[in-house]
Amino acid sequence: MQAPSVGGIMLPRGNGATVRLSRGASLTDFAEKINANPASLVQVMLNLGEMVTATQSVSDETLQLLADEMNYVVEIVSPEEEDRELLESFDIEFGENEGGEEMLVSRPPVVTVMGHVDHGKTRLLDAIRKTNVVAGEAGGITQHIGAYQVTTQVNDEDRAITFIDTPGHEAFTAMRARGAKSTDIAILVVAANDGVMPQTIEALNHAKAADVPIVVAVNKIDVEGADPTKVRGQLTEYGLVAEEYGGDTMFVDISARQGTNIEQLLEAVVLTADAALDLRANAEQDAQGIAIEAHLDRGRGAVATVLVQRGTLRVGETMVVGDAYGRVRAMLDDKGNNVEEAGPSTPVLVLGLTNVPGAGDNFLVVDEDRTARQIAEKRAARERNAAFAKRTRRVSLEDLDKVLKAGEVQQLNLIIKGDASGSVEALESSLLQLDVGEEVDIRVLHRGVGAVTESDINLASGSDAIVIGFNVRAEGRATQMAEREGVDVRYYSVIYQAIEEIEAALKGMLKPEYEEVELGTAEIREVFKSSKLGNIAGVIIRSGEVRRNTKARLIRDGKVVAENLNIEGLRRFKDDVTEIREGFEGGINLGNFNDIKVDDVIATYEMREKPRG
Repeated sequence: MQAPSVGGIMLPRGNGATVRLSRGASLTDFAEKINANPASLVQVMLNLGEMVTATQSVSDETLQLLADEMNYVVEIVSPEEEDRELLESFDIEFGENEGGEEMLVSRPPVVTVMGHVDHGKTRLLDAIRKTNVVAGEAGGITQHIGAYQVTTQVNDEDRAITFIDTPGHEAFTAMRARGAKSTDIAILVVAANDGVMPQTIEALNHAKAADVPIVVAVNKIDVEGADPTKVRGQLTEYGLVAEEYGGDTMFVDISARQGTNIEQLLEAVVLTADAALDLRANAEQDAQGIAIEAHLDRGRGAVATVLVQRGTLRVGETMVVGDAYGRVRAMLDDKGNNVEEAGPSTPVLVLGLTNVPGAGDNFLVVDEDRTARQIAEKRAARERNAAFAKRTRRVSLEDLDKVLKAGEVQQLNLIIKGDASGSVEALESSLLQLDVGEEVDIRVLHRGVGAVTESDINLASGSDAIVIGFNVRAEGRATQMAEREGVDVRYYSVIYQAIEEIEAALKGMLKPEYEEVELGTAEIREVFKSSKLGNIAGVIIRSGEVRRNTKARLIRDGKVVAENLNIEGLRRFKDDVTEIREGFEGGINLGNFNDIKVDDVIATYEMREKPRG
């Protein structure tokens, strides 16, 4: 039914009908759902003071604004829901609903080690794996994200445990949260000498939000000032009560450096899993799970560390991981050995994907390559639209003129390249959260995994972007090209160093802000007339000091009668001076301004640049 017009345009009215749209949808997508002409929706948005093209991906707020105007209820479909609908259209079910009880077999627990930076998470994983990862890491911070499987003996029975190794710096909050999604149990590492710290609480909240049981490893018990009892007391405030205090959380006092009580910690993990969780999965179905990490290997191409959550993954099968797909060419376990298949809770490195997927992307095995390609392409298109909507700067008609004024909003364009998708994603999210005011904006033009290439330099030179290489270098002729084009390429191996430098660059782009600083006040006691200089004020300095060539204002009976005056001359007796301090007398000449009277006050000030916080 045609409606009363919206802003003079005849359009169908929604009467409260619901329109389902994906994130990053365009006005054309909206128009298709309600049988309207996209051009008319562009006109409606103009009437609402927003300039949007018909095919541009728009933000959720813009879609909401349009829907409200036309009396529709817009429902933005979450990426997870959209993905489920996409898979349903291919008759694929993602989840643990395959097969009955008799098909389920027990699987090892998947564990994430969490805690405050420098409390010994990586050293604990070292002690567990008996390999040294810390030595090869910049700044002693975990830069790569992997997964490892170890075995321990509990009640004379060999039990496997899978560890997901997530980075420890606060920049990786998002990755840690994602790690918790695929985790059965969290080990919370707390240093016995430091106690509970901000990131300890943050990690604890992640684990609680994911509804994951926690085992507490009280580390550094061999260090001076260690007080494991204090740690137990502190964590009681956050709802983690030790078993010895009548609670249900297992605390194990360890020293990762000395290797003390590591076996007891692994036993505590297995016992907690047995007591609190029913860890079973169907090993017969097509494999499904999650990508822990992915990167570009020079010899092997795109490789991904995947954690099989259900089913069994075999060499030769076709899989889709996020927007990447391919036939599994080979699989390696955490020790680098070739394996033919991987069952539930087993982490493996997969070779044979078309491109590098994102850390945290779901994977699934499908029957045909064609199906895999279609799913991957649709996911890629969806990601692209959502990214465009997120990066589009909304410009309303009111502030268009402001934006068009040169330098109103300065933009720092970045291109981020890294060695692994988790690192790139974490670096991007940390940089986009930097906020130094509304005048400066960060825009990530491109992010990818692998070396800095000539096409990255081309893009940077065309858009005045800075290229950030995180644990990667420029390859081939890219370095010479960057020098020739004057492109700034920065290399980093520690993530917070990159964040600090970009923040400093942003602050450097801000226009200087000035504040007025009062220098001193002078009370006029007498007015002397000079044929050459005009009126000269005979003054006594009441506060501070008065300096030559500074700004001044004249105050009479408490009211400002003249602004923006200059102290052009300053005398003590017959001498010209540069300043007169509090309590002393002198003469002030205000240049061409002669309207001064006895008892007037001259207040002097200067404009100083404000330091940016």
